[in-house]
Amino acid sequence: MNVRRFDIILKLLNENKNIKVQELMEKLDVSEATIRRDLNTLEKKGKIKRVHGGAVLNIPSEENIISKKTIHSKAKEKIAKIASEYIKDGDIVYLDAGSTTEILIKYLEDKENIKVVTNGISHLEELNRYGIETYLLGGEAKFTTGATVGIGAVTSLRGYNIDIAFIGANGVTSEGYSTPDTKEAMIKSEAINRANEVYFLCDSSKFGKKSFVVFASLEDGTLLTEGEIPEEFKIK
Repeated sequence: MNVRRFDIILKLLNENKNIKVQELMEKLDVSEATIRRDLNTLEKKGKIKRVHGGAVLNIPSEENIISKKTIHSKAKEKIAKIASEYIKDGDIVYLDAGSTTEILIKYLEDKENIKVVTNGISHLEELNRYGIETYLLGGEAKFTTGATVGIGAVTSLRGYNIDIAFIGANGVTSEGYSTPDTKEAMIKSEAINRANEVYFLCDSSKFGKKSFVVFASLEDGTLLTEGEIPEEFKIK
């Protein structure tokens, strides 16, 4: 097993999204049979998908916002309640799109003079219910996750100063926090850069999972979860 070759293949796929067997043979200076064996191994590991003449990255499909609300709901409820304790009266709060951040909204009812900036389209009804002053970011609408994303959302966010940001993720490893969508990664990264305090809301089912794009390191904020934080995710 040639781990270095595997790393190079995955790096090339991350850069190009797909690659041909012939191209890999030339770049790695190995035979067609060797490349095909490598691709078969990576496919069995779930890293890639074989296609005619080459391979593409295996990017897991993303659950929609309605499905996410019903999964690990008790853990998300606990995390949201913990998160609310960090919000002070008068704060400008950034709420990332997502199911845990949506649960957090009901705990904002007793906070005074707060403003919420969000890319969460699905958050609007709940924010309106509690009469919270809200600013929705512009950008491309992504209906599966109920979010505005992309450069339009990033540009919109640059008009705000944020006191405290709550960010979701699809996975967290020692390498950092990740998401399947490059456009969602852009807005998450910008929110982190603009906030004075950053909290990542991740239930334990996200631990050890790695999604397509790493958008933040462990050092970029504080991890909030429903139980003990594993040693590997604690900031040294």
